[in-house]
Amino acid sequence: MKVTRILLLSLLMTASVAQQGGNTGGSRGSRPGPPTTLPDVTMGAPDERPGTFDAAMENQRAKMRNEDRQKRLVEDTQKLLTLANQLKEEVDKSSKDTMSITVIKKAEEIEKLAKSVKERMKG
Repeated sequence: MKVTRILLLSLLMTASVAQQGGNTGGSRGSRPGPPTTLPDVTMGAPDERPGTFDAAMENQRAKMRNEDRQKRLVEDTQKLLTLANQLKEEVDKSSKDTMSITVIKKAEEIEKLAKSVKERMKG
């Protein structure tokens, strides 16, 4: 754990010195700091560069997340429909003076699932 902290601290100090142009204000005069950009060492066509590959992978991941989200939405809305039908059957069985605990629990479950679906649709 201490080694990690020391490494992190030294990286932060190096970055700070690089931002200041390598001059720490000491009596030793200024030394050139580390280069601020890395040299382009990619080989091959521009389409094979890591940045393009990373962007393509991120697009693929986003597409998969959207497909998964859509699949879960369909499953949850189907479950909502089933629960709503079950709730209707329970309410139809009960009389006007009595309401069973299962009806209340079923309504709460529907409400919870509906909120979940609504939040997932937003974002």
